[in-house]
Amino acid sequence: MGVQKDASLCRGFRGAEPLTTITMKLSQKDKEFLERLHELIQQRELWIERVMRNPSRFVLRGNYGDRIEERFGMTRQGVRWRFFRLFNQIYVSAYTTVLFIEKHLGTGYRQDALRIAHERFVARQRVLDDITFKEANTYRGKNQD
Repeated sequence: MGVQKDASLCRGFRGAEPLTTITMKLSQKDKEFLERLHELIQQRELWIERVMRNPSRFVLRGNYGDRIEERFGMTRQGVRWRFFRLFNQIYVSAYTTVLFIEKHLGTGYRQDALRIAHERFVARQRVLDDITFKEANTYRGKNQD
């Protein structure tokens, strides 16, 4: 994870301040967390609210008790941390970046960007689902000493 101010994103725009970007990738743990979260939301054990205080943010509700720790396999604080990171940092940051680009270049590239993102997502899913795919690091998970 890296938070950086990138002045190059603003070059050529008068009076523009550097855009703070959060560059993060989703991990397997994030995927598993989101799958469990989806199940619990469908079962109405958890819900997500938007808090209107300044700044607005997403808050996970109903996340108390031992069942949450059991279902997620982490502490309640860990659940809150991962939720905050995924929803308030990564998810909102992605839209902030899109809004910044569209403010300066217009929305003409949006549909193409969505198509490219979908193609990349499908290609990644195919690779991950392919049983012939092998780990490039043959030492992963082995004691190398």
